[in-house]
Amino acid sequence: MATINFYLDKEDKKGCSPIHLRVNGDGIQVKVATGEKVKSEYFDKDTQRVTKLDKSHAQINYHLDFLFKQTDELVNDSVHKKHSIAQLKKKITALVKAYKEGNKVQLIKEQVPLYGKQFTFVDLFAGAGGFSEGFLQAEVDNKYFDFVVGNDINENCELTHVVRYNHQLGLDAEFLCQDITEPTFLSNLMEKINGKSIDVVCGGPPCQSFSLAGKRKKFDKKDDLFSNYLEVIKILRPKYFIMENVKGILTKEKGKIKELILNEINSIVDIKELPKLVRFVKSLKKLGQINDFVCDSIIKKIGFEGETSDGLNNLRTSYIKSVESRFRKLIPEIADYKKSKTDIHISTIRHGFNMLERSAKWAELRASIIKEKDQCNIDNDYFVDGFVSFIDSLDERQIINKIEKAFGSLAVPESHMLVVSEILDSLSVYVGSFDDLMKSLANKVTVKQRLDLEELVSGLRLYKIEAPFVANSSNYGVPQNRERVLFIGCRKDQIFIDDVPATVKAEDKVSVFEALYDLDFIGNNQHLRDYSIVNIDKQFNGTAKEMKQLVSSRSVDGTKATSGKSYAEWSKGGRLNKFYEPRLTSPFYVRSNTDLVGGNKVFNVLHNHKTSNQNKDVVKRLSVILKSGTYKEAQSKLKKIGLSSNKRNYNVLKPSGQSPTVMTIPDDYIHYNSPRALTVREMARLQSFDDSFVFQGKRSTGGNNRKTEVPQYTLVGNAVPPLMARAVAMEVLKNIK
Repeated sequence: MATINFYLDKEDKKGCSPIHLRVNGDGIQVKVATGEKVKSEYFDKDTQRVTKLDKSHAQINYHLDFLFKQTDELVNDSVHKKHSIAQLKKKITALVKAYKEGNKVQLIKEQVPLYGKQFTFVDLFAGAGGFSEGFLQAEVDNKYFDFVVGNDINENCELTHVVRYNHQLGLDAEFLCQDITEPTFLSNLMEKINGKSIDVVCGGPPCQSFSLAGKRKKFDKKDDLFSNYLEVIKILRPKYFIMENVKGILTKEKGKIKELILNEINSIVDIKELPKLVRFVKSLKKLGQINDFVCDSIIKKIGFEGETSDGLNNLRTSYIKSVESRFRKLIPEIADYKKSKTDIHISTIRHGFNMLERSAKWAELRASIIKEKDQCNIDNDYFVDGFVSFIDSLDERQIINKIEKAFGSLAVPESHMLVVSEILDSLSVYVGSFDDLMKSLANKVTVKQRLDLEELVSGLRLYKIEAPFVANSSNYGVPQNRERVLFIGCRKDQIFIDDVPATVKAEDKVSVFEALYDLDFIGNNQHLRDYSIVNIDKQFNGTAKEMKQLVSSRSVDGTKATSGKSYAEWSKGGRLNKFYEPRLTSPFYVRSNTDLVGGNKVFNVLHNHKTSNQNKDVVKRLSVILKSGTYKEAQSKLKKIGLSSNKRNYNVLKPSGQSPTVMTIPDDYIHYNSPRALTVREMARLQSFDDSFVFQGKRSTGGNNRKTEVPQYTLVGNAVPPLMARAVAMEVLKNIK
């Protein structure tokens, strides 16, 4: 057993003595300078720590504790206990350097480009930062991306962002930790952007809860995120935006949801062109082709475009009051005083207008109820129908439907039906999308006017998008078959992008073995903090030659090359572009923001490489599945030996192929060479994150905590693979003007 202690070296001219670390074992001694200094009277030789008389005692002692713990693991607890003096000194010196370097980094550095052309981007629903990481790897003809703001609702997402981009890279990128549905989100986002023009917006708003005509099958915290994402696009008006989603969005409700999304994107207009549309509508009014009142309503609706927040709410309220005024003038014509005060149909219409006038307040209430419903796990129970019914009743379309139904039951005289028609048509205009409005206008005009309108609308559309496309991450150098749908919106003054070409040929895709083999030095219930050499010949014996052939030299994007780094070597060395790579400092881990502020950072050569403590039965079960090749093939044998599991599935990784889609639960996967689950670092490799990207906070969580917590495994599993994001960013840089 080696001993570790700290001692003071000779005093310098200022009366301070350097603190050194010493390791003694088997007659061998290693000494390393810690870089810390203290006056000898402030150093307690018994505890080997600095006393409270020194104002920097807490910071210095934390550093000494950190070095002691890390060195103790190296010499006493490591599975690799053989170290030469030179190796041990090099590793301890690296720990000292990493700690000092990391603690010199300021929270924010001025981000000044030395050369090249920067294009700005914002990452919404950022999670761990897969999109951000890929965008900071991209570079084309001296063009690259400047990270302005990231956003997510979880604090561990923010912590991971701050450590990676503010501390490690020294960028001035901001993070907005807020729900995009909250009323103050847009104003807070604009404050973070601080007047910068945004060239690209990326992010993947979950659309699982979307249904047609404004209705929802289920109301949860994901509700309306897509609409709020587009609100950001309308305000920032970037040159390109990239929206990522699950493949199932294409076939949801027989493809109608996809069409709804495209409709909403096509409804984003170039506000500079709106006066032309207003003139066209006024010409229809002059020719008597559209009712005067409805025409004025259409013009007011057009005025909604380009307005945000309070300005839009004021316009919407004014619109409804105008229509309500029409109704108030109608009431004395169709009902006496008593009926006007007691009739349920008239009351429904009147109260419906009241609700529409206060739609902003109802929207806030609706969002709060949805969050509370989700917090209480209300679903598949006696409560859910009541909640869904109430939330649905607050939707503007539902309110207008009730107003329309009430008018239908009022028995309004024919002589006054024109006014009723004006009211209902105006409400229909109010609640419809811009695209709906254009289609409605097209049905009211002549053939020639329709052609003029089509040309006008074509010029009005700010973004061009024809269809989404499916991108498989394995086509971009990621060792994983992860299919995602990408919607790329191209502003009309930019070159159209409708696909992101594969960077890797089908026969050259990166394999699981190529991604993970150099990390295969860990066993059950271990936390290893440095790399070790993996002997493929010893591990694979008769198949070593075939295994070695799976490892290839590649370019950064995964393309096979005659010389260069392997995928694993790229992961170790990093893929950041030439503008950011020199800024990268030593990676570190913190469990919480409190530890970050307090400077309680953990510096290791390798992070997030820890295995679970699985009992003998679990290890045996995984061994049976691993030997059988699949969970299905193993089930009969597991049942026979009493090791059956209620778990729905295990995925045995195939070394020569790509992994299935990486999810958030590590126990879903079995390592190709060991009966164990994957570490966070191994899952990150399958996602194409560099090893210097450290996932912060808790390693895992369970039960109901999964609803609110985003631990390391969830950060990894929910991320966009950086190499796929890099391919998207490269395509944008090739075309952006």
